[in-house]
Amino acid sequence: MNALTLDELDELEDDEDEAVILAYRQKRIAEIKELTQKSRYGDVTDIRAEDYVQQVNKAGEGIWVVLHLYKQGIPLCTLVNQHLNQLAAKFPTTKFLRSISSTCIPNYPDMNLPTIFVYFEGDLKKQFIGPIELRGMKLTVDELEWMLKEAGAVPSKIEKDPKPKIKDVLMSQLRGGRDDSDDDGY
Repeated sequence: MNALTLDELDELEDDEDEAVILAYRQKRIAEIKELTQKSRYGDVTDIRAEDYVQQVNKAGEGIWVVLHLYKQGIPLCTLVNQHLNQLAAKFPTTKFLRSISSTCIPNYPDMNLPTIFVYFEGDLKKQFIGPIELRGMKLTVDELEWMLKEAGAVPSKIEKDPKPKIKDVLMSQLRGGRDDSDDDGY
């Protein structure tokens, strides 16, 4: 039987602790390196029509792209641009782009603005066209984040749609005053 002294046991325990700490450290370094390689965006980049194929269709494997078509002077486009600037900083693994609509798609109708296209690995996955789909001037950054999460473009922690529910007073009265806030507000 091999009996170890107290000092030898302490030393053996220290060696095991160091090995565990070293393995954990190497694992974390690898995770951080992987995230750093993916986190290469972090802001909204302006593109022109000639950049489209390279920036969107050839974005790369595992890359989500959010493209905002806008026009100067349309207040909702300005609001969406502000929200996308915040979201781009929050989600640096997603590529956020914007383009003046007529520069990117000739004769694109202003009534369809703002428009957001969501792509994954070059394929269109979701589109939000016009002020109705983008919820008008009351659109919050959290609502837009949730919409992009639902499309798959950002790994948001928002659990449910933050859009305030609308209480239909007339329908509430017809139901005998019951508050059916579980329904979708309709």
